[in-house]
Amino acid sequence: MEKILIVDDEKNYPTILGEVLREEGYTPLTASSGLMALEILNDECVDLVLSDVTMPGMDGIELLERIKEITPGTPVIVMTAYGSVEKAVEAMHKGAYTYILKPFENDTLVAHIAKAISIQKIVQENCALRDAVSSAYSFGKIIGKSKPMQNLYNIIKKAAPTRANILIQGESGTGKELVAKSIHYNSARKGKPLIAVNSSAFAESLLESELFGHEKGAFTGAAAMRKGRFELADQGTLFLDEIGELPMGIQVKLLRVLQERTFERVGGSTPIVVDFRLIAATNKNLEEEVEKGRFREDLFYRLNVVKAVIPPLRERQEDIPLLINHFIQRYTNEQKTDSPLKGITPEAAQLFFDYPWPGNVRELENAIERAVIFCSNEEITPEDLPAKMRQAMSVPLQLDGIPENAGLTETLAAVEKRMIQRAMMLADNVQTKAAKILGIGKSGLNQKLKKYGLI
Repeated sequence: MEKILIVDDEKNYPTILGEVLREEGYTPLTASSGLMALEILNDECVDLVLSDVTMPGMDGIELLERIKEITPGTPVIVMTAYGSVEKAVEAMHKGAYTYILKPFENDTLVAHIAKAISIQKIVQENCALRDAVSSAYSFGKIIGKSKPMQNLYNIIKKAAPTRANILIQGESGTGKELVAKSIHYNSARKGKPLIAVNSSAFAESLLESELFGHEKGAFTGAAAMRKGRFELADQGTLFLDEIGELPMGIQVKLLRVLQERTFERVGGSTPIVVDFRLIAATNKNLEEEVEKGRFREDLFYRLNVVKAVIPPLRERQEDIPLLINHFIQRYTNEQKTDSPLKGITPEAAQLFFDYPWPGNVRELENAIERAVIFCSNEEITPEDLPAKMRQAMSVPLQLDGIPENAGLTETLAAVEKRMIQRAMMLADNVQTKAAKILGIGKSGLNQKLKKYGLI
């Protein structure tokens, strides 16, 4: 039951109010002066204070100020007679929840109290949630001790408190959204919304409505006004993922919003002012996209105030043991198995180091989740891992077909061809993944596939 402290110098008033509140399920505490109220507050945790304004010695205004110093989150309702309304208004300016005029109906008082306590509970729960989320993304879910990761942490720490736009570059599966969340939840905007949108998930016409919103009747099917992501991110952060896929027409409009901080909804003409921080992410090299005319140079420079590059997993192998242990613990806890996993066998661990991880951390996480499900022993073995990882261990380059008298150029070409064939097999013939395995660009791989007649 919530405790309510009643403070009033009138002899019988606290007792009468106490009975009313007790009948409503509250636990009343009473004090006949401000000093007595402070003594109670030092010993008791109360959920609400109901105080008269006019009292000898310490009046209700001074008591309110002291309460806000001691327990700033405790709501205070002040009671006042008609002649003291000015003091009640002063109390409101100094942080009182509301005031109520004497004499009042008991139902009115009870309604004010119930609403004040409900609002306070919501605030407390939201604060606890924000703290939990903030803690979760304070690098706690970005795992890695390698130098590239330490450089990334340093960029996040320095850039997060600023207003600067940030461009995150990294291959698919490296954790770009996780970095965006870390930046947001370590910034002054952490209590405001983080709104995410994948630029490649919508056709151009739908993406425009998704970002800018639309007015009722703006197009067929627009039955009501709808706010876009720019509006929803006001005072917070907008995370634009896969920005390299943004159509040229939308790029122009995004540039205008970044420059002027105003826009109009689709079908509207009223300028809407917004204040958001932009974090963009891409798995493309935007400098190359600019050179090829597929991305606006002026927009690129607007986005590229701070660049955070996430290294692929193959370039930070020393982080693999940390990631393995992290995900084993996570999915073992989620599965709630009777015999928790103790680790991984050396043979299985070697597979993790030999495999090129074209899907990066996301692929490693999926491999561990699968292993936890299928593992019937205390340790993960190669048999518990995806077939693709086991194949990587057993797929040789088959170099025995190269003639002994072949020259260096001919031998290197044969080795290169067979490495490409092997990578394409491991990547299920997906060129992007095969290029990652080989550590080359997709366009370079495509040229080599044509060179060796493999496509």
